[in-house]
Amino acid sequence: MPHHTPLIGTIVAGLVVAFIMGAIAHRLKLSPLVGYLVAGIMVGPFTPGFVADSGLANELAEIGVILLMFGVGLHFSLKDLLSVKAIAVPGAIVQIAVATLLGMGLGYLMGWPLMGGLVFGLALSVASTVVLLRALQGADLVETRRGRIAVGWLIVEDLVMVLALVLLPALAGVMNNADAGGGASALIAPLVGTLLKVVGFVVLMLVVGRRLIPWALHWVVHSGSRELFRLAVLAIALGVAFGAAIVFDVSFALGAFFAGMILGETPLSRRATEETLPLRDAFAVLFFVSVGMLFNPAVVVEQPLPLLATVLIIVVGKSIAAWGIVRAFGHPNVTALTIAASLAQIGEFSFILASLGAGLGVLPAEARDLILAGAIVSIFINPILFSLIVRDHKKEEDEAQADTATDQPRLGHVILVGYGRVGKLIAKRLAERHVQFVVIEGDPERVEEAEEAGLSVVRGNALEDRHLLAAGICEARYLLIAVPEGFEGGAINEHARHLNPNLQVIARAHSDAEVAHLEALGVRHVVMGERELAGRMLQLCGVG
Repeated sequence: MPHHTPLIGTIVAGLVVAFIMGAIAHRLKLSPLVGYLVAGIMVGPFTPGFVADSGLANELAEIGVILLMFGVGLHFSLKDLLSVKAIAVPGAIVQIAVATLLGMGLGYLMGWPLMGGLVFGLALSVASTVVLLRALQGADLVETRRGRIAVGWLIVEDLVMVLALVLLPALAGVMNNADAGGGASALIAPLVGTLLKVVGFVVLMLVVGRRLIPWALHWVVHSGSRELFRLAVLAIALGVAFGAAIVFDVSFALGAFFAGMILGETPLSRRATEETLPLRDAFAVLFFVSVGMLFNPAVVVEQPLPLLATVLIIVVGKSIAAWGIVRAFGHPNVTALTIAASLAQIGEFSFILASLGAGLGVLPAEARDLILAGAIVSIFINPILFSLIVRDHKKEEDEAQADTATDQPRLGHVILVGYGRVGKLIAKRLAERHVQFVVIEGDPERVEEAEEAGLSVVRGNALEDRHLLAAGICEARYLLIAVPEGFEGGAINEHARHLNPNLQVIARAHSDAEVAHLEALGVRHVVMGERELAGRMLQLCGVG
């Protein structure tokens, strides 16, 4: 058996080159998505050197799409959407309509068919979840009013794109029938049939899936097997997506989205997210690489003006539309500018639409290339644009930076980093002993839990000095690092000790390597769970 096969070669080349280019992009403070797309270009058929198997890459990309949409469903929050529905729902719909019309106008000037222009415009209308959340997190705006509007806006865009993915094959069939001279029934029947199938699938998932999926996962949890739980989540994601396509003839995307959405309503959603994240990330990378393989760099030289028009629609047209809509609803200028900057890019849904449109034969190859080039350029530009807009507006009156005790005098207090399973136990003991302490936590759900418990919380990452200072690091006596990653704890220790050299640090570790790393950084007290458990068990049996 040969050691090199097209499948292995495609996976290895895709992941290795994506890692290298993603690391370079991260070093340049750009989204790793740029690196993944460039990696695809490098292993694609339009550049010299190794050429990956595009057919296999597309097959792997389908799995990437399923897992991406499953992740979107897991993170879908009806609560977040309802909190800003008055602006997010009409705003997103109007902005999508404006961007789609601009894209269709460019398509008309380019001589593309109507469906090609429609798909092109839709692809330019939707922002990247990854890029938007990264920008908001970097500016510490996720939990502000404007951050919640941006996230709610994105949720509406995602829902519209899911609907577009479902209806696009039917619309393509309608257009083909129209070209063939079919009657009215031939035009309407595919759309009605598709809608009935979608309704049937949705009803089945809400009636049966909503009961069966949580029951199955709870049964697996009680089995005590972490491996089986991870396998169950993946089986649900892939199985529902495949079953939806086979039985109801709807897209993989819709099936995966609903599987994730139903699973996201259960108490096990966080664990499901954590357990499947590595595999989802790996296949998502292969998806972006496969998209990059479709891109012909010659479009930059051969069609500079259409490319410029595409970028202007994404960065300027969408932004102006979003800004005008937010201002029309009476929100302040800083909110309108933040939303406009957040949406001035395109990403994963654009690629999914472009791939589907090209596969259905309704999107011209040059339109697909313009979408990919526009995505790369807009992702390059977006962090710069976003930082320029929010730089002078870091403090908004409704900002949810919940450091409720920062205005109270503190001296010799404790700072607890992390409010997970271990952090909650520590916080409970400290509170029982009336020890003054502040929690630093970045996860919104955990922050909410800590606030509901009446604790003083600084929302953010302890690797950033401003959050350590907000927690009173200069006056603190102890720093308890309860995050599970020992190497991250080492970095937090270095930041904290730089601000307060006299600080006493106690950190958590999971391995001998992490213990050695923390001790080498000067952490005098490192607690390794396995050692403590072993010592306590030996003590209980009279050996310790």
